[in-house]
Amino acid sequence: MALRHTPSSEVVRIVPLGAALKGSVNTAILKAKELEVIRLVVPEGKTLPQHQVPGEITLLCIEGECELQTPGAVQMLGAGDFVHLEGATPHALTGRSDASLLLTISLCTQRLL
Repeated sequence: MALRHTPSSEVVRIVPLGAALKGSVNTAILKAKELEVIRLVVPEGKTLPQHQVPGEITLLCIEGECELQTPGAVQMLGAGDFVHLEGATPHALTGRSDASLLLTISLCTQRLL
């Protein structure tokens, strides 16, 4: 079964899950030609191993705390923290408490001149 993605012009409310965070899973919100948006759930103690994607990404921590590891840096993300990573930047995430984040991925990898 195909995942349902938000159609153009539909409003989506992205708020903390609160008590529902424990046991929640990643949720696809949007996949368009040039952009993908996902609510990423990272439980306390779980690590998403180092990986990279060709396009730029952003992470907005909605709730909880997550550790972001990139080459040469380890940063804590808490509610309201936002970070941008250039395409092909290796990164990993570890939940320091149950956390949810808004992940955006640019599917457009060509550089504009």
